[in-house]
Amino acid sequence: MNFDLTPEQDQLRDAVRALGRKYGHGYFVEKAKAGAHTVELWQEAGRLGYLGVNIPTEYGGGGGGITELAIVCEELAAAGCPLLLLVVSPAIAATVINKHGTDEQRKRHLPGLADGSQKIVFAITEPEAGSNFHRLGTVARRDGDDWLLTGRKCYISGVDEAGHVLVVARTEDSATGKLKPALFIAPTDAPGLEKSKLDMEILSPENQFLLYLDDVRLPADALVGESLDAGLPALFAGLNPERITVAAMGAGTGRYAIERASEYTATRKVWGGRSIGTHQGVAHPLAHAAVQVELARLMIHKAATLYDADRDLEAGVAGNMAKYAAGEAAALAVDTAVQALGGAGMTTEYGVATLLGAVRAGRIAPVSREMILNFVAQHVLGQDKSY
Repeated sequence: MNFDLTPEQDQLRDAVRALGRKYGHGYFVEKAKAGAHTVELWQEAGRLGYLGVNIPTEYGGGGGGITELAIVCEELAAAGCPLLLLVVSPAIAATVINKHGTDEQRKRHLPGLADGSQKIVFAITEPEAGSNFHRLGTVARRDGDDWLLTGRKCYISGVDEAGHVLVVARTEDSATGKLKPALFIAPTDAPGLEKSKLDMEILSPENQFLLYLDDVRLPADALVGESLDAGLPALFAGLNPERITVAAMGAGTGRYAIERASEYTATRKVWGGRSIGTHQGVAHPLAHAAVQVELARLMIHKAATLYDADRDLEAGVAGNMAKYAAGEAAALAVDTAVQALGGAGMTTEYGVATLLGAVRAGRIAPVSREMILNFVAQHVLGQDKSY
């Protein structure tokens, strides 16, 4: 058992940390409040190779795994720049296309995903079905050699920044007549695909959208994989990386909040010339939050290691646990930081309250804490399925 990063991973962590601090939380907040995107940070991260660390070298990537991408997600978040599209584009879309796409799809999309010049977002969630793909209402049907997609999607991140969207739909199995999942790479400007921005109480430069698909016509090669049989494994291929990188982003956000609060409480003096951090009522909650964040980081490392070793079932359990732990730890860390700073904690200047909405969302998406507990109860504790 080895908890040390490799020298290359250490160098990656240090380099990404330096990039994140070059921009900082002030940049992140400024972009979010202006309704703008973190274009400069994304492009520089792409030029430096950080967006493609998990993409094979033959397509311009770094040849690493989800462990390396989790490092990128965590360190940018720890610098106050949690980029949600790192989860959506490199973690989900690139993994799905690399593992289950055709050779042509890999050649067409992976180089752009690796250097950041292309973004592919992910559309699974629906208003009625949520993320339960067994009940998805978006349907793909054949029309000659083409596909026609019809349905609705919600809470789809970054559609306004992306050239393509990876749509999860259902197709009819000709042998059984049952609907089965399939994934399609659709241009975001395709005729019949309309988007509507959702107003969210989250300070983020990345926007959420409703998608409406009205007979969106796609060519045969928009289907991910060589056949419809690729649909289910392709869908599951993206879920573990999603959970692991979301968890990494949460852990990084928790680290950022604790660091900000610790700097303040170590220097803020009110009574008797002593810093407020000398009082256990201030120090102990921060210490408790720091413990929870570090425990989450350990589970993230375990989950990423299992995933990169192709131990998918174990990675599924660890990834869900990591996402749960990091979601709880990040929310605790930011809330504790706000409390430790008092009134200053609610100002934009001190940069912690600006993260309250994001960490609260991290306990809901991409899978809620309750559904993770259901998963653990069923698959770890051997309980009957409760839903």
